[in-house]
Amino acid sequence: MTKIKLCGLSCRYDIEAANELKPEYIGFVFAPKSKRYVSKTTAAELKHLLSPDIQAVGVFVNETPDVIADYLNHGIIDLAQLHGSEDEEYIRELRRHTSKPIIKAYRINAKQDIDAANRSTADFVLLDSGGGTGEVFDWEFIHGMRRFYFLAGGLGIGNVERAMEMFSPYAVDVSSGVETDGVKDKKKMAEFISVVRKEGKRG
Repeated sequence: MTKIKLCGLSCRYDIEAANELKPEYIGFVFAPKSKRYVSKTTAAELKHLLSPDIQAVGVFVNETPDVIADYLNHGIIDLAQLHGSEDEEYIRELRRHTSKPIIKAYRINAKQDIDAANRSTADFVLLDSGGGTGEVFDWEFIHGMRRFYFLAGGLGIGNVERAMEMFSPYAVDVSSGVETDGVKDKKKMAEFISVVRKEGKRG
């Protein structure tokens, strides 16, 4: 069954909603330029409130490996998502600091981006349109995927069912698609999860 990641959670309300709705993953954004940015202290407090059945992913953009490892090794997050220009050498360096799982995000604009995702040594890859844009990339490229992946980029209640019917991704990742005026909307979160769960059972 396709797993769900609710990304960009930033307050107690978001965590309480997630605990009730039970996605497999939630995401904390540690990129300072993001409007969904949370500090290390806030993330630690929210992680303490998070159900142990839900894994927390930390989203980083070109952060130093030792900083990310510190978040992972102290239990603030369970997985690291690399959303910048981190390369294979970077991933090897991060693995020297921690044994926790790594997700590498790829901006998909051409076939070579899919090829790079397939070759990645990260535990998982995430296919996106560019990180926080809320736009959908050309899904035709996905036909070239040969490994498990998180599908992101412009997903919402109106198109996630079609995405699952077409590709059956390992996980779907949503952020702006479950927001109202830039704030997480529990009703939209619940509806998104309901669509994914229903389609997953049908498939």
